[in-house]
Amino acid sequence: MTRTKATLITVEEARALLKDRSDQINERFPRLKKQGKYILPDYRLTRKREAFKIRKHTFLQRHPRSYVAFDSENGQTLWMHNFPSLTEAIFWLDTGLKPTDTDTSTSYKQWKTQHEDDINVLKEILRKRSQERKAAAAKRKEAKKVKK
Repeated sequence: MTRTKATLITVEEARALLKDRSDQINERFPRLKKQGKYILPDYRLTRKREAFKIRKHTFLQRHPRSYVAFDSENGQTLWMHNFPSLTEAIFWLDTGLKPTDTDTSTSYKQWKTQHEDDINVLKEILRKRSQERKAAAAKRKEAKKVKK
């Protein structure tokens, strides 16, 4: 078991987090349904601002080798950031810092060496998911060939 509290989620779960956040955006004391720290692989956040409206629309866009980190541990605020690597996303979720921050007592490199096992466990889970997805796609392709 890993020491980090971050878990990998699917696109449907990430959309549910965003929907829950948008539903409660005008609440004085919002209560999010799902609390915790999550990572969505192969996606990134994009935002659209409308010209004469104050609203911001947040979308998830498929983007290989990108990671979106969600932090809703306090139950009221959903913090979100895009990251180019899984290690950076876990670092942000664990410490609240980005790798380029320099005013801290521990550096990104030190943290990375201490948590290498946790990072490798999450990477292995991602590899297994990818292999399962590829195997399912190959089966569907074979099934289509057989039908024709």
